[in-house]
Amino acid sequence: MKEIWSWVKAIVIALIVVALVRQFVFSNYIVKGESMMPTLQDGNRLIVSKVGYTFGKPHRFDIIVFHATKTDDYVKRIIGLPGDTIAYRNDQLYVNGKPVSEPYLKQYKEELPKGTDLTNNFNLKSLTGKVRVPKGKLWVMGDNRQNSEDSRYFGFVDEKEVVGRVAFRYWPMDEWGTVHLAALIQ
Repeated sequence: MKEIWSWVKAIVIALIVVALVRQFVFSNYIVKGESMMPTLQDGNRLIVSKVGYTFGKPHRFDIIVFHATKTDDYVKRIIGLPGDTIAYRNDQLYVNGKPVSEPYLKQYKEELPKGTDLTNNFNLKSLTGKVRVPKGKLWVMGDNRQNSEDSRYFGFVDEKEVVGRVAFRYWPMDEWGTVHLAALIQ
């Protein structure tokens, strides 16, 4: 009986630790839709780090999960940080008036017919009536620019709504690995 009680305590403690880690450190997320293709595919299973922004700030090009509505979470890429001015002209991203490379879009741009833009021209003022990303807000976009409901449609994302940064893809197994690109392209 003593051994059974010992096993029960061990299992209960393990479940509590798992619950705490899931609540405060990491979370699971399943990609729904095609808005982040080719980077992420419909059905990809991801690990989302919840602690990254507790101790640090978001970075441009981080892929994040955030509460888009009371019932839905979205996965998108951070394009604009608080204080940034964002514009798109002739399929080129401009941040604070300077062109910024987006190498993760290369595959899609190469597949387009010549003379077709992946991302339509816009600037924040024409979309939101504001020139800059406000304090405490983010501008996010999907990598599949022609098929993504993102900040161009719903506006800025409150930093408080961010669940976390996508850290790892574990399904499908042949695409297993880290997803975070900010360090590689800044």
